[in-house]
Amino acid sequence: MLSTQPETLKRCCSAAYETDFARMLLGDSFHPGGLDLTGHLGVLLDLRPGLRILDVASGKGESAIFLAKEFDCEVIGIDFGPQSVREATERAAAAGLSHLATFRQGDAEHMDFPDASFDRVICECAFCTFPDKRAAAREFSRVLRGGGRIGISDLTRRGSIPAELSGLLSWIACIADARQISEYIADLESASFEVTTVEAHDNCLLQMARDIQSKLLGLELLAGLKKLDLQGVDMTQAKQFARSAMAAIQQGAFGYSVIVAARRPGQRDS
Repeated sequence: MLSTQPETLKRCCSAAYETDFARMLLGDSFHPGGLDLTGHLGVLLDLRPGLRILDVASGKGESAIFLAKEFDCEVIGIDFGPQSVREATERAAAAGLSHLATFRQGDAEHMDFPDASFDRVICECAFCTFPDKRAAAREFSRVLRGGGRIGISDLTRRGSIPAELSGLLSWIACIADARQISEYIADLESASFEVTTVEAHDNCLLQMARDIQSKLLGLELLAGLKKLDLQGVDMTQAKQFARSAMAAIQQGAFGYSVIVAARRPGQRDS
């Protein structure tokens, strides 16, 4: 069994998100709600020209490039995976947006940016995967200017996690360390944030689970027809995990929420 030590988890999750299999299942936006929810988060954060935005766990750059184009603001994305950073950089260049959207490798819990470097921070479907959430929240606070805002969209949990949804795969699926909304709020408040908005978007999570189940069946069919090589992928395990996750979502064990918070001016982290 693979280790669930913090650095191992980060490497494994990052490597999994960089695979072709992940893209086939999740598309380019690796989070529920896709770019529609990203755009909504941008509106809640009052993104506009002249602002400097940090996209934490930016993946292949889909959200960062969209926000730069939609709101005409500068967006810097960081991601743990070097392959994702390279691909995001190439995509920004292909879109003619390299002057607004740039990417670099980084760790959300230890970011290489000076204090008060950004006006906004956005983190989509990733905060729940950080082994040390309070360290990440402190880093978000540190790099934000006083009065700056953070927008998080993430998986939420109600009650205990079913035993069949444990293990490394559950970390990759953003389930293993999903927390209750009150815990996310506490993490942010501990880092000098004041939460201003909390919205439930459970329907986005349910739709994504349905889409993944349908895509798994399609991929299995293509593999059976020898039109797709899924070597190294345990389809039986993947389908069982997807069924269990869908059942847990339908039973209300998991949801999806948007949280917006403002950095308290003049206060530093304790």
